[in-house]
Amino acid sequence: MRRSNAEQIGVLIRNYLRQESLESPLNERRLINAWPEVLGPVIASYTQGLFIKNQVLYVHLNSATLRQELMMGRELLVRNLNRHVGAQVITHIIFR
Repeated sequence: MRRSNAEQIGVLIRNYLRQESLESPLNERRLINAWPEVLGPVIASYTQGLFIKNQVLYVHLNSATLRQELMMGRELLVRNLNRHVGAQVITHIIFR
């Protein structure tokens, strides 16, 4: 016997995560994990202590030169990270 109200498992999981307010923390974790993928392993090796608070990504860098370079392309980096996750997770990046 076939049920007519069947839904895809992906839709059900997304709805459950949204109901339990778990979607945002999950997307934040996915964005932080995507940092080395989006920027590459060399730049990622100079970064540490990434965290998100109030849609702002805080990044501690070991190189002042790299900090200046990344600050110039900050808006593009925000767009690329959000696109990689598939959601609007961050609106700004602060480099320290």
